[in-house]
Amino acid sequence: MLQDTIKALSDPTRRKILELLKKGPMSAGDLGKEFDMTGATMSHHLSILKKAELVHIEKKGTFVYYEINTTVMEDLLSWVVSFTGGKDE
Repeated sequence: MLQDTIKALSDPTRRKILELLKKGPMSAGDLGKEFDMTGATMSHHLSILKKAELVHIEKKGTFVYYEINTTVMEDLLSWVVSFTGGKDE
């Protein structure tokens, strides 16, 4: 799971997708309008984010909406902080 998260976050396009989703759920089509790429490429990025559990999906009719999953970010942050003992240096 951690490996999937790090892989997903390593790409600037996927980080921008997460930045956009901070504002709230968005459809794949709306996300695609923010980038100069094919629908297949956008789908690939969204698939990696979903595999890493960084996004939730919700189907509404014929649309799929993506929403950020902050739980995974919180887990990752807790893991990183564990190396410092949780202390400010």
